[in-house]
Amino acid sequence: MRWMMVVLLSAGLNWSAPSMAEELYAATALTAERSFTAGIEGPAVDAAGNIYAVNFGRQQAIGIVTPQGAGRVFALLPGASVPNGLRFDRQGALYVADYVGHNVFRIAPGSSLPQLYAHEAKMTQPNDLAMTADGVLYASDPDWEHNTGRVWRIDTDGKVSLAADGMGTTNGIDLSPDGRTLYVNESVQKLIWAFTVGADGALTDKRLLHRFEDFGMDGMRVDVDGNLYVSRFGKGTIAKLSPDGVLLQEIRLPGARPSNLCFGGPDGRTVYVTEVEHQRLLQFRVDRPGLEWQRIQGRQ
Repeated sequence: MRWMMVVLLSAGLNWSAPSMAEELYAATALTAERSFTAGIEGPAVDAAGNIYAVNFGRQQAIGIVTPQGAGRVFALLPGASVPNGLRFDRQGALYVADYVGHNVFRIAPGSSLPQLYAHEAKMTQPNDLAMTADGVLYASDPDWEHNTGRVWRIDTDGKVSLAADGMGTTNGIDLSPDGRTLYVNESVQKLIWAFTVGADGALTDKRLLHRFEDFGMDGMRVDVDGNLYVSRFGKGTIAKLSPDGVLLQEIRLPGARPSNLCFGGPDGRTVYVTEVEHQRLLQFRVDRPGLEWQRIQGRQ
């Protein structure tokens, strides 16, 4: 046991284990009801532990919320653009999916000014974002009118290319800890797919990871062990799946329409959920930290 702890610490993976008195998977409200619009989505956590979520108080506004629940407007998207998915890179830049203007914006560290990073007129949206360890983005792109969807790849120079086509309503998206598997869910079809990510970023070997029989899905995130946390929109739960697609548990929320989630807190073991029914942020504790949190903290 002592040898294992030394290895973990030397590898920079020193996270705090749950205490005997800590209650896990019990969701509570972080912000007041109606602090966001019904378009509440995102979310993402910066290195200091602040939570960012979109449509704070009004459409187009990205909000910043402290771990204590105090919020304010952080940034506004220009023109008619409306934000959805958010991701931070290792350097602290924030990437914003604009589902109206077919854009991805970038907000530089220390700034609150969105700058156009990528544009693709052939996109229907984009909706949500996943990021590789070296900063390449994958964007889900649902077409709700036709119940179809695609996935786009966005290189670090802003170049956009089609990564997957002929799918259902692509929505939640994330990568495995080793970066070799991309997970994409289809909300209407209630399916989660896994792709193999090649050395060149190409997606191959599409295979079914999990099928839900009831309700749809929205955003999802991966923990350091590769478990998937999936928003069950309409059911009011977050489903936790193993890396091979086995349903491990469902966490009940005080709100029926979770739209997305992220990991944060002092040790990466606090899950923050954007909840549409009451237009607020929720939070609950888990046993293991999130992958994205670990990368932002420089621990992977």
